Amino acid sequence: MPVAIITGASKGLGRALADALAGRGWDLVLDARGAETLTEAAGVVSAHGRRVTALPGDVTDPSHRGELVAAAGKLGGLDLLVGNASALGAEPLVRLAGLPLEGLRRALEVNVVAALGLVQEALPMLRASEAGAVITVSSDAAAEAYETWGGYGASKAALDHLAAVLGEEEHGLRVWAVDPGDMATDLYAAAVPEDEDPRPEPVTVVPAFLRLLDARPASGRYGAVALLESP
Repeated sequence: MPVAIITGASKGLGRALADALAGRGWDLVLDARGAETLTEAAGVVSAHGRRVTALPGDVTDPSHRGELVAAAGKLGGLDLLVGNASALGAEPLVRLAGLPLEGLRRALEVNVVAALGLVQEALPMLRASEAGAVITVSSDAAAEAYETWGGYGASKAALDHLAAVLGEEEHGLRVWAVDPGDMATDLYAAAVPEDEDPRPEPVTVVPAFLRLLDARPASGRYGAVALLESP
């Protein structure tokens, strides 16, 4: 059975992806910082009858990244790495003039450095897979300039570039950066708490990610909305 690592899997998009993949027969290694919510999510996902390993920790910790990859090895290998764990840099978001530099460093550390570190750790098993793939969860803030989204957007733009280069360097893999669009997540609520407009639930964009796995288009950057609307 295929095996995936999903970071940031206790809530939101990560949890919705985990549930969908388990429903399709995937075995999973799930990561998040909150042990209680991650354990609860893993319990729900494992109801599909798949093997689910929940490892709470911080992706900026190299030893934790090693544990995630080792756990995938115990499940038989690694076919898919989903980098979903993200940090905003400031909660709520603030204009660049007031963005704490430590917050920006944290966003870059989580969204870029740790994401690449986990890819590096996982590459041997991904290369050994017949259908190895990496999905990095991006944002429209990586490509568009929105007030207060500068630090987070810069980190996601850097992640997009890493994914693009990785796709050029690793011809045997598929590397997709995916902009899921606005969603009703804890991250968005923390970013813009005054915005009470309704947002789509994360589960509504999961079919876009599944479409990538089914169709296996060329490595590149994709928008969930376009994937859902394409014939």
